[in-house]
Amino acid sequence: MVPSLRRFLLDPLAPRVLAWQMGLTVACAALQAHSIPGLVSLQCRLADGPWQDCHMQVEELGLHWFLLVGGQRIEFRHDGRGKVTMLKPSGNWQPVNSRWVENTDLCWDGVCARGDIPLD
Repeated sequence: MVPSLRRFLLDPLAPRVLAWQMGLTVACAALQAHSIPGLVSLQCRLADGPWQDCHMQVEELGLHWFLLVGGQRIEFRHDGRGKVTMLKPSGNWQPVNSRWVENTDLCWDGVCARGDIPLD
């Protein structure tokens, strides 16, 4: 047996330390399984254009996110009371209406996304 391992196993605190480490490992695995999504692959459409591959980056779940669509970064903020604003690369923050289309597509005034959208 390795001397440092033998010393650890003979230490009266060793079972508690080992139990703590195992608990920490389980807790970390649980957090990873339920972590806030990062970059998510979706399909997006700008105006009435074609659907194209895009990505959503969630900064703060349900409150702040952005879409990467065709080389553009379109940012969104939700105030927690139902109002959403959007920032396109060529403009300023503007209020937008959120609506579901055909129960699969989420649109914000001409910017639509479909797929596993992680907003809440």
